Order: sequence, then structure tokens, then C-alpha cells
Amino acid sequence: MSTQTQIDDSTSPLRRDVNKLGHMLGDLLVHHGGNELLDKVEKIRTLTKALRKHFDQDTYQSLKREIESLEPPMRQQVIRAFSVYFHLVNIAEQNHRIRRRRDYQLSGDDTVQPFSLQSAVQALKRNDTSEDVIQNVLDQLSLELIITAHPTEATKRSVLEIQKRIANLLKQLDNPMLTKSEREKMEESLFNEVTVLWQTDELRHRKPTVMDEVRNGLYYFDETLFDVLPDVHQELEDCLEEQYPYAEWDVPNFLRFGSWIGGDRDGNPNVTPEITWETLQKQRNLALTKYDEVLVELMKRFSHSTTRVSVSEELITSVKTEEELISNDKRWRAEQEIYRRKFAIVLEKLRNVGHSSLGYKSAEELLEDLYVIQRSVKQHQPTERELKMLHKLIRQVQLFGFHLATLDIRNHSGEHESAITEILHKVNITEDYSALSEQEKINVLKNALEDPRPITLLNDDYTEDTQEMLKVFQTIRAAHEEFGIRSIEVYLISMTESVSDILEVLVLAKEAGIYRLHPDGTVESSINVAPLLETVDDLVAGPEILKTLFDMDVYKNHLQQRGNLQEIMLGYSDGSKDGGTLTANWKLYKAQQEIHEMAKAYNVKLKFFHGRGGSLGRGGGPLNRSLLSQPAETLGDGVKITEQGEVLSSRYMLKDIAYRSLEQAASTLLEGAAHISEESEQGHHREKEWENAMEAIANTSLKKYQSLVFGDPDFLTYFNEATPLQELSELNIGSRPMKRKDSNKFENLRAIPWVFAWTQNRQLIPAWYAAGTGLQSFASESDENLKLLQQMYINWPFFRSTIDNLQMALTKADMQTAQEYITLVQDQEMGERIFQNIVEEYNKTKDVLLQVTGDDELLDQQQTIQESVRRRNPYVDPLNFLQVQLIKELRTEKITGDELLTEALLTISGIAAGLRNTG
Repeated sequence: MSTQTQIDDSTSPLRRDVNKLGHMLGDLLVHHGGNELLDKVEKIRTLTKALRKHFDQDTYQSLKREIESLEPPMRQQVIRAFSVYFHLVNIAEQNHRIRRRRDYQLSGDDTVQPFSLQSAVQALKRNDTSEDVIQNVLDQLSLELIITAHPTEATKRSVLEIQKRIANLLKQLDNPMLTKSEREKMEESLFNEVTVLWQTDELRHRKPTVMDEVRNGLYYFDETLFDVLPDVHQELEDCLEEQYPYAEWDVPNFLRFGSWIGGDRDGNPNVTPEITWETLQKQRNLALTKYDEVLVELMKRFSHSTTRVSVSEELITSVKTEEELISNDKRWRAEQEIYRRKFAIVLEKLRNVGHSSLGYKSAEELLEDLYVIQRSVKQHQPTERELKMLHKLIRQVQLFGFHLATLDIRNHSGEHESAITEILHKVNITEDYSALSEQEKINVLKNALEDPRPITLLNDDYTEDTQEMLKVFQTIRAAHEEFGIRSIEVYLISMTESVSDILEVLVLAKEAGIYRLHPDGTVESSINVAPLLETVDDLVAGPEILKTLFDMDVYKNHLQQRGNLQEIMLGYSDGSKDGGTLTANWKLYKAQQEIHEMAKAYNVKLKFFHGRGGSLGRGGGPLNRSLLSQPAETLGDGVKITEQGEVLSSRYMLKDIAYRSLEQAASTLLEGAAHISEESEQGHHREKEWENAMEAIANTSLKKYQSLVFGDPDFLTYFNEATPLQELSELNIGSRPMKRKDSNKFENLRAIPWVFAWTQNRQLIPAWYAAGTGLQSFASESDENLKLLQQMYINWPFFRSTIDNLQMALTKADMQTAQEYITLVQDQEMGERIFQNIVEEYNKTKDVLLQVTGDDELLDQQQTIQESVRRRNPYVDPLNFLQVQLIKELRTEKITGDELLTEALLTISGIAAGLRNTG
């Protein structure tokens, strides 16, 4: 298999890699299926490519005949050929990103890669930003990335491992110093890895358990994040020292990772308190293992002898005192090798964590031992030549502690209300709490929080659900005692609609002792309570909910114990599903503005938690671009962002890519917070006229979106039949059910399968539908309005990001291919009617986007992405055609054969890889 493209020379190494991998795959096809298989794949590819250039009815019918004539086992091999090709293209593109970064680093001139830490610090210097201002910005900077177990990673772990090995071989083949023999051996290894990829079953044959998902998440900490995260901080420190050589720099740990895996209970009955505890244990075990590895290496290197160097008395005293605590066989024998003696003690204490009283009680105790070593080393180590490995370990312990990643706990507001209702009923405080008005609920909850006495009975006095809820909070308290306060810091409330939703959680925390009111009136609180604002209505109501809380003494007392910091999570998925992507993004933007202004008046610091998915329909896109598009005034607030599904493997599987992704985010945030970024809103004055325009556009867009999704009585039937939604549940990509309840109601369908299904059938309506009507309606009112939109695109990062994401969505969508799925709808007249509505909106959206950008084609200003999509389309289309054919057979067969279902699932996996998006 091969592909030819005519683009600039900078991508010629990429094309070389794609062709090399394509030819290897072609050789494998001949080996496994003979020339007949390769010829069939090439014929289908050629026909789809011809259709892409010019739609011709004869070509279309020829393609249909080729696909309909395919029978097992060749049909499955054809599907796999296209799917494996996408995996290889994805690897080649990632390697090209690494190559481009190295080209910048190797260039002899002053060229600096955009969105690098070096470029950010140089911009600070050009702007004459003082050392004090920079240090103050660094002290306020906060970016947390939260990995989640959302079921959107369609690629198996074993396949990811193969992909990683292929990527490393491609990277090594770029080395110009390789001999002919070395290159031939590597080419042979590369072919063997492609062979293994072809011969590996890419489908999971059972649903992953929560602990499977935990292990998958830990993989990224083990393979990349444990090393890359401290490296990003060190690079920033080095860049600052280079540009400001006379300043003493203290770069705080502003960039951290957290996790939801094992703590996200919302709609997942498999996440129990026991699972949460096991997750925390596994996280600690990995952290301890990683420290152990580094300490063993440091012990090898620190062979300094007291006969050669003078060490600190502090170090000597600590060794003499603590050596008595460990057995003789664990001690380092050479008395003069004082550092090795100290490291032997440190290792023994580390290996006893959680097992005996000898073990460290906290990561802070380990840090103190490392500081003792560091202070001593400075006495004899040449100045300006700090031992970076020790410094890095100290940074790692600061970042990861004994908990590795802070685990958030999330649950649905309705679950808390049910538990509180039973608890209050049992102690005769109120007969039916759930039936009370909102103000009555607030009064009852305030009284409970203002009374130091508990209101709960013994656990077995309650129903199973309430017992489980109480146990969640008891587990949080036990986790703080066993793993440290940083192990669980935040409790998130899904579907927060009112003040009582937040106070209920505080009451439950009080009953477990993680919120305490003492008899003297003093308060202790060791958990942040964060509302999750998801629907369009909740986003509008959010500022008033928080204002009411900030006015309450009982909540003020809680906030004071949490450093006057309020975390707010913004849900991109349900808002988009509820009101369309353009309206949802505008409401999210406005909510941030309003909450920020309101919190400033109360002297409350904020941390906005952006619940973005990997796909465009769920707020996805490049990490640095999403930061740039936030309101300027919020860039100094703490930022937290979810990293979901396929984003984890695409960003964090390879160290070089992980570093580049985190560097882009860190440099963007630094420049934005320092008010010097030309790319963010700090570089532009946001006009009130722009905001008024967006408000009008969003309102029109909302009406259009809801007229189809909620106003058309046939729409849900169309969605269920014209997408592979029914088949998705068989893909075994997550432990969480696709629906919140066992119900076919639209509101109970999760946003992830909603987006996944529309992506598969190439309509992608969650990512663009109704935006065209909103934009076109505004633009057509006057010539000035169109000019205003063009001005907004040039000068307003939020609007530019919105328009660029819409362009990306339309480029990945394809109405010609999407039309095939209409044949799956039983009522053809209804199917055609709704599809025509979608096609008309697609054309309208495309036209107005090109008017706004002034371009001839979508993504003309992002040609790398444009070319990537074009490169893939001729290979995605056959999978779509095959998927429709297979779904028809599946839905008409009374007894579904395993092979038929497997083939359908392979098309789903292949399309996901081809479009680089699932949900």
C-alpha cells in the first residue's frame, strides 16, 4: 500500500516514512493473502481515491460491487489492511513531529521553535520583564492535567507497545551516522515489528475492569511522565538562568498530573471504595518502585570517599544515628563511602513504607533525607555544576510524593441527595428532604454544618446505597492518613444544579471527619468541593450558585481552610450535546468571565477545571490552543484540564511527544500569565461588540440545534439507526456503561458514545452542526457584520480557535460517505429528510467559514493538518463502506455470527484510528 502527495519539501521525510511502512504492509499482504489480497486492497483504494477527486456514478457502482463481493476470510483481511495502515501513518506523523523538534534544536542560527520554553523566556526578556515579576508569575502558575478512564481509547495496550517500538526504530533510522549494516538491521527489525502488528489481534475480547484501566493509566507515568515532568521544570530553570544569569531562580512545581481512574464513580457502579483504595495502593507502589530505581543508580554513582572530600556534619550524624535502626546485612560496608551508607538507609526506609514502623511516614521525610545529601554535596561539588540526577529526584518526590497522582473523586448530585434524604429521615430531622424547596434544603444543611454533633447512625442502619456513599467519604479520610493529604484533594459533583448539591457533599464530609466543626467554632476541612457545570442551563446558573455560597458564613469558613480556593469544573461534553458546540463554547467562556469577576469581589481564588474530551465535539483540540482561547482575565487563575481516551496515547506514549506537548502548554501559560503573549487575549483588546456578536450568533445557533435534536420527533430514531451506536457497546473499550441508566432516553445517553457514533458515520454533527446558521444569520444582516466576523477571527483567540475547530470538524466530516449510512434507516423517507437538513447545514457552515477566514479551502492556514486529513481519506472511505455493509447484515441476521461482529468492530476501530478521534 502506498500514497503519493504533492506538498512542500519539509514533509518529504514524512512521505518517505509513510511509503516505507506502506510498502512493508504491502509485502505482508502478499505473504498472508497472496497477490489477490494486495490487488483487491489496491483496487478499492484506487476507486475511493478516484471518487475523492471526482464523483462518478460508474466508479461509485464499481466500488460498491467490489465491497459487496468481498467474503470471509478476505473481507476481514481487507478491513485490517486499511486499519493497520492508519496505525502506521499515525506513528510516522508522530515521528515527524519529533524530527521537526530536533531540526530546530540542531539549527545553527537563532531560530527557536514556537511554543517552546526557550521562546517563552526569550519573549519575557524582549519585553523587559523583570526577575521579580517573572518569579511572582511562576509562584502563581498552576496547570494540572487529569488522566481519565473515559472509554475512548480504541487501541489495545499490546498494540500501543508495538507502535512505540516502531516509532523508536523510525527515530533511530533518522541517524545519519548509521553504517550500512546497522541500517539494514534496523530496517529488518522495523519489518518484523510491522509483521507483529499485522499478526496481533487488535480487539479486546472482554470489557476492561477498572483495575485494568488503572494499570493502563499508570503505564504513562511509568514510561514517560515520571521523567518528562521534572525535565520540563528543569528546562524552564535552565532557560531562565541563560537569559537572566544574575538571578537566583526557584521554579515551583507548577505542572502536575492527577487522575480520575479508580475515583470516578459517576455512572460507573464498578468504582467502589475498595477499588479506590486498591488504586491508591497501586499508585503508591509505582512511585516507590521508581524512587527505588533512581536511588540504586545514585548509590552506584556516589562513590565519594571521606578520604577525598569533606562532607557535612549533618550527614555524618544522620548516618550514625539511623544506621543503628537497620540490620547489618542492609548496611553499606565501606565506612568511608558515607553517601552510599546514607543511600542504603534511605532505600531500607523506602522499602518499608506501608510495611513497618521503619518506613517513611510521608514523602516529606524522604525529601528531608535527600536535602541532607544535597546540602552536603554542595560543600565539595564545583559551583555551577550541580548534580542534576539528585536534583531531578528531589523534584520527582516533590511532584509525585508517595501518592504519584492526586485522585479526584466524582459522583452524581442525585446520589448525594438520596443518601442525605435517608440520613435525615432516620434521625427525624425531616421526613422527606428530597421534597423540600431549595431554600428549605439549604436551611437544613446549614443547621447540620453549624452543629458539631454528627447526624449519622451506625452504617448498617442504612440501605446499601447510603452505606456505600458513607464509605466513600470514610475511604477519603483513611486515604489521607495512609497516603497523605495530596492523595485525594477534590470531590467533584456531576450535574450540579443548585447550592444544596454542594452543601450535601460538605455534610457527608463532616460525617466522615474530613470537614470538622469543633465546639469552639473553629473549622477544619481537608477536601475541596467542586461543582461540575455541564448543561447550558447549569452554565448560565453557575455564577449565581457560587455567589450564594460565597455569601454563606459556613461556606466561607470551609474556603478559608482551603486557602480561599474554589475549584469549578466546566463540562464541555454535555453542554455540547445539549446545545450544540458553538453555543456551549460561548456559554463556557461567559461563565468563566462572570465567575472570575464575582470571585474577585469576594477575594476568592479560582481554579477552572476544563472537562474536555479528545474529540472536537467534546471540546478537544491542541492543549496550548485551548489555553490560548480562554478569557484573558482567567489566565492567572489555576487551570486544570482532563486528558482523555486516545489523547493519552497520542500525547504521552513517546517521551519526545510528551515533552513537546507539555512544553507547549507550559510556555503558553507562562506567556499568557505574564501578559506578553501575542497569541492569547493578552495581546489584544477584546471588544464589547465582539461579545455582543457572539451572543447573537450563539442564540440563533442554539435554536437551530435544538430544533433538530429535540424538535424533530424522528431524530432519536435516525441517530440510533444511521450510526453504529448499537454496535459500539460490543467494542469493549471501557468499564463504564454507555448510558447513565438502563434507558433509551436522550438525556441518559453519555456524551462519549454520542460523539463516537457520529464520528464513525462521518457526519460529526456534535462538532459543527448549527454553527453555520448562527454565523450566516449574523453575517447576512449587513456587510459590516461580515467584516466584524473577519476582524474577530484575526484578533480574538477564542473566536479564531472556535472557527479553526469548526474547519477541522468539517474537513473530517464527509457528506458523500455519510450518505451511505442513510441506507441503514428503516424509514428511508425520514432518513433522507433529516440527512438533507444536515447536508444543507454542512454546506452553509462551510460557505460562511470560508467567508470569515478569506480562504479558498478549509484549513488553508493549517496545511499540515489539511494534508494529514487528505492523506487519510482514501483509506477511511473503504472502511465506512464496509461498515455499512456489515451493519446491514448484522441487523438483518437473526443469529449474529462472531465473525460478522468481529469484522464490524474492526471497521469501528479502523475508522477511529483513521480519523484520530473516537469520543
